[in-house]
Amino acid sequence: METAQLNKLTFGPVPSRRLGRSLGINNIPSKICSYACVYCQLGKTLHNQIARSSFYTVDEIVESVGARIEILERKNESIDYLAFVPDGEPTLELHLGEMFDALKMFKIPIAIISNASLICLEEVRKDLLKADWVSLKMDAATEALWHTINRPNKALSLGEIKQGMSDFRKSYTGFFATETMLVKGVNDTPEELTKIAQFLRTLSPTKSYISVPTRPPAEEWVRIPDERTLTDAYRIFTEHGLDAELITEYEGDIFTLTDDPASDILSITSVHPMRREAVEKLLQKGSAPWSVIDDLVAAGTLLELHYDDHTYYARKLSRNKQ
Repeated sequence: METAQLNKLTFGPVPSRRLGRSLGINNIPSKICSYACVYCQLGKTLHNQIARSSFYTVDEIVESVGARIEILERKNESIDYLAFVPDGEPTLELHLGEMFDALKMFKIPIAIISNASLICLEEVRKDLLKADWVSLKMDAATEALWHTINRPNKALSLGEIKQGMSDFRKSYTGFFATETMLVKGVNDTPEELTKIAQFLRTLSPTKSYISVPTRPPAEEWVRIPDERTLTDAYRIFTEHGLDAELITEYEGDIFTLTDDPASDILSITSVHPMRREAVEKLLQKGSAPWSVIDDLVAAGTLLELHYDDHTYYARKLSRNKQ
């Protein structure tokens, strides 16, 4: 497989605060999503849709994963999960279940992080049952705040999503996580946190993650709640019987480089913006010069961003659908 195609569909492994070292699978072109979350680290949604489509073939995904695993084995790099964490919402892929089935040949656990927007569809629930580790988003339990923070496709219904999550949980036996992203002044009041916790309790999740924006968000006004608010959020979740975990720290700099530094950087930063220090360590690991980054920035394919007193690099996403 050509390097460009390899890096288009897979990346990493990257350090994950939930999944250890995960080999990322980018099964959705940029930036096709059913939400336009104010805090999204990938920037503004370019194509908002809820219709499931076929973006890449099962063979293309399997070939890319297999090729990257071969490279990583030669480098003695470990992989904890094959993780579907693409440029958009992963369940928009029509053949997602078939991809899960085909990837089981590698005997590596499969994870997926979804915004839960399509969980009301029975076909999506059936697909997700095949994953070993599933995370579903719940940033708001009330309609108005849901629209404010997630800015969903107009055809979506929060009530239907909640019902879909409940239906999925009745059948799913793997690791079931929920994730709640808190934005200062939006969904971090005790009243809203209590409503979220009350609903999540009905799902009996394996783990409930409470996270904050740690990379440059889609909207510049987005800020991280203060420490006291985060402590209150954790308290409210645990008081409702949830096994809660705060994710507020930087995930680390242990990334992997192949033989094409520029392509690797673009591949990773298309779904995982990187701090400057992480980029520096990655280039040093591959004995590549910083001029690789200067050239990408000069060409306009890599963006230099500043957020929370740190410098980040993110790939400039294409407006082309494919």
